[in-house]
Amino acid sequence: MRRLRPLVEVHRDRRQAPVRFRPATWRPWLEPHGAAQALGLGAVDTTSKSGDRFISRDDLAAAREALSDDPEELRDLFVAVMIWGAGTTNGRAPRYTSAALGDTRLPYVLEATRSAVRVGELPQAYTGFTVQGVRRAFFTKWFATVDDRDAGCERALILDDRVFHSLNALGWSSREAASTRRWAARYAAYVEAMHDWASRLGVTAAWLEWLMFDLNGHVETEQPQLGKFG
Repeated sequence: MRRLRPLVEVHRDRRQAPVRFRPATWRPWLEPHGAAQALGLGAVDTTSKSGDRFISRDDLAAAREALSDDPEELRDLFVAVMIWGAGTTNGRAPRYTSAALGDTRLPYVLEATRSAVRVGELPQAYTGFTVQGVRRAFFTKWFATVDDRDAGCERALILDDRVFHSLNALGWSSREAASTRRWAARYAAYVEAMHDWASRLGVTAAWLEWLMFDLNGHVETEQPQLGKFG
């Protein structure tokens, strides 16, 4: 990963911003399932005439820490993850979330994958998330949100096409890293690699994941290369 270190140095001071969402867009898809509670998370966008709100990764973490043993609270956290992941740009997310809420497997899948993530069984969680309307880009957001292990652990990370675009542009392949085509193993290899790189570069793996997402494959930098990374 020769180009990763200078890329991180260029962007080191940047931070992930909260995501804006529109409760009015989501409400018709959530209320039939009794799942509109998550629409109150985050902060009001005081500049919006449409009642928009902001929700951040910290808001998701706070909601996770406040969970009780009530399965509906776990479902509400899942809805919050879907809202945060979609923002105002993914117009299909409310419909997909409604489809997931209508899938009878959802309560079991949420609890089972949460339990797997919390003991570091990421391939098991990856294989086990089978719910209508939710693919890797969103269920890995769920994994990253519910992973409450100590900071020293290799916590779950988000993996979507934008992250892949950046990693591939930097010359990294999940298939080569995992030595298999199996996506569960490739996801685990990705998480392991990101934590390794982040540790060497003095950043968090979650921040590095966000940077890869934000760059979306545009990994050019005018800074001089500092030699082969690692």
